[in-house]
Amino acid sequence: MTGPAGNDLQRIIESAARMGVEIDEADALQWMASIAAARAEEGDIAHDEAAGVFGHRVTMLDFSPADLAHFRAIGRLVEFEDADDVETALALSGSAAQSKVQTYPGDCDYFERVNIHASTREAACARLAGLMRGKILSTLEGPTYRFVEAKFGSHPADLERGGRTERAGSPIAWTAAEVEAGEIRGRGPDGSEAVVRWEDAAADPGWCKLDWVVADPARDSVANASNMLDVTWEAPDGTITPLDGYLDPYFQEVYLEAESIPLFTKLAEHVSDDALAEYVEQLEKEVRKYVGKEPRNYGKAAKRMYNIFRLDGRYAEAAYVRELFDEPAALLYQVHALIRTIDEAAEPGSSITPETVLAQLDRLVLDVVRTLEGAEEVEIVEHLQELRSGLIAGGDRTGRDAAVEQARARVINLVNNFFHDRLVAMPEIAAYLDEVSAG
Repeated sequence: MTGPAGNDLQRIIESAARMGVEIDEADALQWMASIAAARAEEGDIAHDEAAGVFGHRVTMLDFSPADLAHFRAIGRLVEFEDADDVETALALSGSAAQSKVQTYPGDCDYFERVNIHASTREAACARLAGLMRGKILSTLEGPTYRFVEAKFGSHPADLERGGRTERAGSPIAWTAAEVEAGEIRGRGPDGSEAVVRWEDAAADPGWCKLDWVVADPARDSVANASNMLDVTWEAPDGTITPLDGYLDPYFQEVYLEAESIPLFTKLAEHVSDDALAEYVEQLEKEVRKYVGKEPRNYGKAAKRMYNIFRLDGRYAEAAYVRELFDEPAALLYQVHALIRTIDEAAEPGSSITPETVLAQLDRLVLDVVRTLEGAEEVEIVEHLQELRSGLIAGGDRTGRDAAVEQARARVINLVNNFFHDRLVAMPEIAAYLDEVSAG
């Protein structure tokens, strides 16, 4: 094969061969041709009318509707309802929106646009505070889910809490008990008692995100389900203002309901003309964070690099990274995420059945056995077995925490080695990482 596409494919094959990565040549070539064609089409939104979903053309190339019913079911738990003064649009994001690529996805990540009609910004913030607290209190616990944490507001000052210091300006993380109480108690810089109230946090909502652990009894599995909110205030004159100061672009979401198109269209008109360049720049900052200092996370960096490459026209690099996600060792990325999720699902008083949690853990052990060999396999399996024993015995939280952290630390080290070695095997990606690391 000759021409630019043939040259790109040859570079991918050569880089993959150096690290023993299996490449489906026909699939890689078809994907590069499809993404080039998608970028050339007029308009950047594509609709799958049969599935009833829509999103950016490039994003839709990587989405499979095979598990759509499953994601919509979880979506009903995490989503906010429309009201006379509230419009919403729920989407999948992250690995869930790239189900053709992410053979071993991690969490169930959602993204929701919430547009609040109000006379003033203060009224919109207060309405958001009520919406979020109401959502949390109505979904604290159920047969197949448990609320874990909310991010809402920013710390007005340094706060010592639970043995650690939360810095002024950092996002406030709320536990279920703190949301119920409507306040967080800790110590200020001078050692005096300090209180952060939910209604006070509403004045500067900042990064708004909610997390649950969800179980699927039919699959004997548990997962983390998150919903990150992009909240806007629509004034009586039609002016739209993001409550966190920034209207997120739509380059990584797959919207789950066609009924969301009117709101999506209205908000998309307000996205910056430089949104794509700004989005890529933000992703590059995240890549720099994950590869530039300890603890490094080349798995997370690879996911962001894939999005960068497919959006800025580096299709050969994107196609190569795409193949890495299909490698058996990439499953360790999922193992790393699920160890913590399993621990959270097994908290005392959780309504998620022990059988479901243990079944998920047993599958993780089998996954590790199938993926690794030698001392690495033995070490991680031992940590997982310690975690299993701790879950069955209960009580010894200290020992269980140690097993969780040891297992996660070992797995992330293997994930880092896997992705680092294979990323730098392609000279163009190695050069890109050097460039990003240098700032």
